[in-house]
Amino acid sequence: MSQFRLARLSLLLAAIGLNFLPSLSHAQDAKPAAAAAAAPADSVRPEVFKLLDPTAVKASMDAKNYADVQSRIDQAAAIPALTPYETFVLNRLRVALASTTNNAPMAMTALEAVIESGKLDKKSEGDFIQALANYHYNAKDYPNAIKWFTRYQTATGDATTMRPYIIRSYYFSNDFARAKQELMADLTAKQQAGKTPTIEELQLLANTGSKSKDPATYLVAMENLVRYYPSDDYWSDLLGRLQGKAGYSDRFALDVLRLQFKAVDTMPPQDYSDMAEIALQNAFPTEAKKVIDAGFAKGVLGTGANAAKHKKLRDQAAKAAADDAKNIASGEASAMKSKDGTGLINLGYAFVTMDQFDKGIDLIQKGIAKGGLKRVEDAKLRLGYSYAMAGKKDEAIKVLETVKGGDGVGDLARYWILWLNRPATAAAAPAAAAQ
Repeated sequence: MSQFRLARLSLLLAAIGLNFLPSLSHAQDAKPAAAAAAAPADSVRPEVFKLLDPTAVKASMDAKNYADVQSRIDQAAAIPALTPYETFVLNRLRVALASTTNNAPMAMTALEAVIESGKLDKKSEGDFIQALANYHYNAKDYPNAIKWFTRYQTATGDATTMRPYIIRSYYFSNDFARAKQELMADLTAKQQAGKTPTIEELQLLANTGSKSKDPATYLVAMENLVRYYPSDDYWSDLLGRLQGKAGYSDRFALDVLRLQFKAVDTMPPQDYSDMAEIALQNAFPTEAKKVIDAGFAKGVLGTGANAAKHKKLRDQAAKAAADDAKNIASGEASAMKSKDGTGLINLGYAFVTMDQFDKGIDLIQKGIAKGGLKRVEDAKLRLGYSYAMAGKKDEAIKVLETVKGGDGVGDLARYWILWLNRPATAAAAPAAAAQ
């Protein structure tokens, strides 16, 4: 952001300083006392022209003889009764010299004087206002930056170009409430118009939430970063924040890891081993084996101080998965006889982990229909992401949109939908990585 800002200011100053003096005409010699009054509105008197002769000034600027240019300015400024136009010309030259010599205070004073002179055309006025606003922004004088960026909007009718700088000025001046208000307004407007917010806007919203200790705003930002610009870091951050959210239930530990396993390219080593252990505890050994095998394939398991532990867990998962594959069919009859649908749902998901998606989804649906469930929304969540794992996006979203609950189940359903609706490039990335 800072490189873009500085480059923009440099180009802008080059543009407005290219012709550092307006076309000068000078009044003919007259009686000295009447010279100022007799001079035409847009001309300079001979004594001023002699000092500010564009040919001489340009020669000194090209030779980097900036002391000579400053001397000419000082001598001209000392001439009595300068006309408004002569003052305008002097300030134009001050802008050019200050921008060349990096004299920000002189540049800001001269820019403001040129703007207030009323002698700029509409296009030039906008350029000068923008340059002055950028100077204040770079000087971290954010109240004045906001003032002049806002004036740019009024003067040009352009309400969008400088808006990001206005919002950043609120943020950098610690007015997080106003920054949040403006960022949320822009986010809502873009989403309603079917436009994609920029990653910089969403990152700034996240920073605003973090700086103001506003976790709700931070989560809004992270959810949208995951929606539009998914990455391992954003997904891991979002899911980690979910687990720290008020009211979140620890019973979703495995469900969170399941989504993380799908959404990120590589998990931390501990997450692979934790997911495998929890899956084994919940009687999903095939899922545990897949996770452990993936960790080894990624090179994050089987190395370092925990290498022996990882190998032991891998062997345990492999044996349990083989046993489960032999015996799983026998469990259907007893699950069907059960008073509630919990057994059918668990059995169905076990088939899903074995990639027998149609069989598994059918059993989960039967379990939900049978009823007697302690937590129906949990079962719907599992059905939804089983459809997702089967590659049945539309059916998955249809189910997940019905999942409600404030203990984490509703959030997980929404996050699965975010993953299902991820941008095409992000959706293609896991497949590419697997090749």
